[in-house]
Amino acid sequence: MPPFSRWQLFKGLAATACILGIVSFTLSYFIPTPPSKVVMATAFKGASFEYYGRQYREIFARSNVVLELRETAGAVENVRLLQDSKSDVQIAFVTGGVSNGKSAPGLLSLGTVYNQPFWIFYSSAEPLNRLSQLKGKRIAVGPEGSATRLSAEKILSKGGVNSQTATLLPFAGLDAVKALSENKVDVVWIIGSPDATAVKSFLENSNVQLLGFPLAEAYTRIYPDLVRLVLPKGVLDIDKVIPPEDVPLIGTTTKVLVRSDLHPAIVQLLLQAMVETHSGPETFQRSGEFPNGTDAEYPVAPTAADFYKSGPSFMQRHLPLWLSVHVQRAIAVLVTGISFAWIKLSKTIGVLKSVSPPMPRGM
Repeated sequence: MPPFSRWQLFKGLAATACILGIVSFTLSYFIPTPPSKVVMATAFKGASFEYYGRQYREIFARSNVVLELRETAGAVENVRLLQDSKSDVQIAFVTGGVSNGKSAPGLLSLGTVYNQPFWIFYSSAEPLNRLSQLKGKRIAVGPEGSATRLSAEKILSKGGVNSQTATLLPFAGLDAVKALSENKVDVVWIIGSPDATAVKSFLENSNVQLLGFPLAEAYTRIYPDLVRLVLPKGVLDIDKVIPPEDVPLIGTTTKVLVRSDLHPAIVQLLLQAMVETHSGPETFQRSGEFPNGTDAEYPVAPTAADFYKSGPSFMQRHLPLWLSVHVQRAIAVLVTGISFAWIKLSKTIGVLKSVSPPMPRGM
C-alpha cells in the first residue's frame, strides 16, 4: 500500500478538526456549561429571605458557583424582577398569594420550602387581642412592593385597620426593630421564620408582646392562600415556658421561583440547597415536610417534579457540578458514536448479504 501523501494527511487532519469542531459546538449548544455566577432576589436585611439566602450562598460556594443575593423590597418586587428581561435576577423567594402563573408567565416553581407566619409585635403594656385595637396606632407594615405590606393591608383591613384609621409606616426587618425600640412605631407587622434576625430579636425581647390570631381558622377560609399555624407553649424557652400558652397564628408558604431558561445544572444545585436548608424540623414544620413539589399557583418545573419523585440522580450524588457537565457530554459523544457505528455495521451486513451467492437447494 503506497504511503499517505502530505495532501492526504492534511485533508485527514482538516476533516478531523472540522468534525471535532462541529461536535464541540453542538455539545456546547445542547449541553452548555453552567454559569459561574447567578443572581437571587431575597428581601431587606433581617428578613427570612435574606437569612436563608445566605445559607444558599454558602452551599453554592462549595460547587464554585457565586450566588449573588439581590436586596429587594420583598416578594412583589422579586416577581417583577424575574419577569423583567433586562434584569439579571434568575432566582427568587416568593410568598404565596402574591402572584401566579397566569399573571407571571415564564416563571417556574421549584416547590415550597417553609411556612412563613405573620407576626404582630407591640410594646404597649395594655394587652391586645383584637385587630380592631390597632386603630389609631403607628404600624410598621413594610415598604411598597413587599409581601409584608401587601399581606398587612389585606389582613388588617378585616379589623377595620387601614391608612385612614391608622398610620402605616414603611419600616421593615431590622429597621422595624430599631423603630419600635426608639418609639417611632407602636406596632410591627412582620413576616418571617422565628430564626430570621428581626423576628428573633422581637421574640427574645421581654418588653415586646405578641398579638395572636384567635380567629386564624376563619382567616384561612376567607383567604385560601393562608395557612393556620400554632406557636407551641414553651417552644421558645421550655424552662421559662415562653410563650406561656399556645399562640394561634396565620401565615403563608414560601416558594422558590426561577426563570424557565435557568441552566439545568443550576436548578439541580438549587434543589439540593433547598433540601439541605429546609428539610429538618423547625418551629412550624416537622422533619421531611419541606421542601416539596406542591404549588397551587405556579407550574412546577419538570426537573423539580422528577427530583421530588426519584431524588437526585447518580451524577448529582457522586460528581461535582463542573464534572457532571463533561460526563454528560462524553456520554452524548459515546451514544452518538455507537449509533453511527451501528448504522455503518448494518449497512455493511446488508451489502454482504446482497453479494453473497445463494445456497444451493437440497443442501
